Amino acid sequence: MKNSFSNIEIVTLAVYLLGGKTNFIDTEDIAVKSNELASSRFTWLKYPDQINIEKIRKSLSDAKRQKKGGYILGSHKDGWRLTEAGLNFSKKRINDLEHVNISRPPINKKELAYYNREKIRMLSTKAYEKISNNDADAITIPEAEAFFRIDDYVKGEIRRQKIERIITTFNDDPDLNSVIQILAERVRKNDRQ
Repeated sequence: MKNSFSNIEIVTLAVYLLGGKTNFIDTEDIAVKSNELASSRFTWLKYPDQINIEKIRKSLSDAKRQKKGGYILGSHKDGWRLTEAGLNFSKKRINDLEHVNISRPPINKKELAYYNREKIRMLSTKAYEKISNNDADAITIPEAEAFFRIDDYVKGEIRRQKIERIITTFNDDPDLNSVIQILAERVRKNDRQ
């Protein structure tokens, strides 16, 4: 079982819980339900009692995209409804909400800058390119290490912390999560040998 939810998955579950199996659900209703499910994840940094509707809108737009799952259809004007893929996802994962704390504080400007910078860097690595081309077996240990900004000189606890920071920071990033898991396992397996 995956132990977290992306923003796309949270808004999809909100649509499901609000009756989006058969009805179009308003963006603002989804915003309130999403904030109930993941308190503070969709709020403003400076005004944490206010829901940032732009975060909700972006997540809904992303959830509509086929390459991100194609979980919902609709628009901000007309409302949102689940697709077959969204319904299947929701039925499969709805009970997992009880077992996972999906709230998190909003990211401050410094963390957001780090996040964006690191994501761009990781997406441009040889390791990411090879996984994207279904050639994960061709990834060398130095390429996997470079993904985490480590090498033979980074050892012990510092090495572990660098890998963990990437894992926790990008845990719900749909572009990077599975890549990170593959590469972390490869690096850790090499460290144990």
